[in-house]
Amino acid sequence: MANRRSTVSAATTDPTASADKTPSARRGSRAKLPAESPAPPRVDISPEARRAMIAEAAYLRAEQRGFTPGCEADDWLLAEAEVDALLGAEHRGSHQ
Repeated sequence: MANRRSTVSAATTDPTASADKTPSARRGSRAKLPAESPAPPRVDISPEARRAMIAEAAYLRAEQRGFTPGCEADDWLLAEAEVDALLGAEHRGSHQ
């Protein structure tokens, strides 16, 4: 039985060979599709540290709106959600 030669050319087996000779193809850059970013790793901190972070974020929210009274609970809940997202934590409820 005779050995058969492969009919596949070097251009199709060479990953650096490209039929498209545009500048971007020669540099090897490709348009990247938006990929889902992995969930941030969960950070374990003490309840006191978490509460302090929430309090500071709530204060900054109140400061941004000029400390107008009546929105304190909203400031706290939004700050809590923001801190929990930053820490990669699941919703744990308010520890106010």
